[in-house]
Amino acid sequence: MISCEKAAIICNKTQYQEATFMEKMKLRFHLLMCKTCSAFTKKNTKLTSICEKADLNSLSESDKARMKQELQDKI
Repeated sequence: MISCEKAAIICNKTQYQEATFMEKMKLRFHLLMCKTCSAFTKKNTKLTSICEKADLNSLSESDKARMKQELQDKI
């Protein structure tokens, strides 16, 4: 059985179609045994679906740098 940490990684990979068949099988087995990871997977799937429907785009590098600087200034 895989750890919960490994299950979370595979869950994230699965969301972006990057998980192998064996990883998916290990995740499914783990989810049968672990209700916490099962709940995480459901929430992660729902979040991914919402983000896809919203057609979200990532920030530009300059916007990321500006936000990072603003956070540093507030600390």
